[in-house]
Amino acid sequence: MATLLITILPSLLIVAFFVKSDRFPEPTSEIIKIFMYGIFLCIPAFYINTALDEIYSNTNISEALIRSFLSAAPVEEVLKFTVLYSLVYKMKDFNEPIDGIVYGVSVSLGFATLENIYYVYVLSDYFGTTSQGLAILRSFSAIPAHGIFGATMGYFFMKYTFIKKENNLALCMIVPILLHGAYNYFAGSIFIISLLIIIISWIVLLKNFSRLKKSQKKKRREYERKV
Repeated sequence: MATLLITILPSLLIVAFFVKSDRFPEPTSEIIKIFMYGIFLCIPAFYINTALDEIYSNTNISEALIRSFLSAAPVEEVLKFTVLYSLVYKMKDFNEPIDGIVYGVSVSLGFATLENIYYVYVLSDYFGTTSQGLAILRSFSAIPAHGIFGATMGYFFMKYTFIKKENNLALCMIVPILLHGAYNYFAGSIFIISLLIIIISWIVLLKNFSRLKKSQKKKRREYERKV
């Protein structure tokens, strides 16, 4: 039971932090829905990544490059983006800037939750550790990493929706893919660099999130956005 809590609780706590930080909280039903869509994305991601691994196995491309920039990062981040663009963008409750980060984190950590269960309960022997040990390690690494990938995607999605459409839609995918790829690339060799990438990214993101919260305090009600 303790291992299961360590496996799923970090994702839930990060989502709760952003949801509760919103002065005009999103409906719980919508947060749960987007979180669940993130969970379901693990299924196509698994099959696509497996197919790509088979394709790349016949090439001379290094495993580190395949594992980072050529499979997991682009596949997973593009799938998360499809949820934001095809579902969240059309939601009537997606009506102010801070909502982009809230929903971006929700879909990303939905994905991370099921992925984490798979790693902890299926792959712990592969990493030469116990299930609980791997759960603890990932609660300070992979889970915050997915959180920042989703928050960054949500930030640029917010800019695309509410501020300026030019370039920001592409940045919704490009920046998270680069962060995700860099994290994966160094996680297998120089793990401290992966942690530094996540820490620095969180600092930058929280600074921008704080600025959005300050502007939100000046409002009497949410924006009304026509879709």
